[in-house]
Amino acid sequence: MNPMNTPPAQGGILIEGLRKVYGHGDTAVEALKHVNMQVAPGEVVGLVGPSGSGKSTLLKCLGAIIEPTSGKMTLGNEVIYDNGWTVKDLRALRRDRIGFVFQAPYLIPFLDVTDNVALLPMLAGLPNAQARSRALELLTALDVQHRARAEPSQLSGGEQQRVSIARALANKPPVILADEPTAPLDSERALAVMRILNQMARQAQTAIIVVTHDEKIIPTFRRIYHIRDGQTVEEAGEGRALEDSAHA
Repeated sequence: MNPMNTPPAQGGILIEGLRKVYGHGDTAVEALKHVNMQVAPGEVVGLVGPSGSGKSTLLKCLGAIIEPTSGKMTLGNEVIYDNGWTVKDLRALRRDRIGFVFQAPYLIPFLDVTDNVALLPMLAGLPNAQARSRALELLTALDVQHRARAEPSQLSGGEQQRVSIARALANKPPVILADEPTAPLDSERALAVMRILNQMARQAQTAIIVVTHDEKIIPTFRRIYHIRDGQTVEEAGEGRALEDSAHA
């Protein structure tokens, strides 16, 4: 593993001394306290901790949704925060450089599956035909291409989550942030989603952080960061192999 003062080779995620303080003076609350974290390209890392420990705050900082108080964040070999944002257009950063997968798929109900996946590349300026071609490639890789013209309401929960993963990958981001992506799924489908995330991470050399309380998937991580009272502790995970299972 690279030392903490150098970026991961060819991308990934590097967090150094990150702090987030809400409020001022006597009412100040330090949500994150000097957090250090590293995820290599092609790696899926778990982030676990009790409610109120700082998981959501850390994910929002990484996703450029809220501004940290101090520290440094590097995504895909680009420093995006160094005691202040170093990127001018945070909206473009979120659109083009970070993929998001949530507990709920948040698919657009009046767009079919293909257009749900193709929308972000279109917004980034990719011609419609190329964006749809990219969407179909991802849907095929995720084995849900047979639902390409279906509306979200016609999909199963597992299928919706596969489509949300395809959407997260559509702009080929170096980083994916997944917030409780398996919470609504049963064990079989939860493990299928984790298998997909690991496959996609390896194939696209994407660094993925999965925030989870889901005991079903914790044994699948090779590395886990525990966050308590705004501080992270790294430990080795079981890294249990994900056997092929029925499709989600």
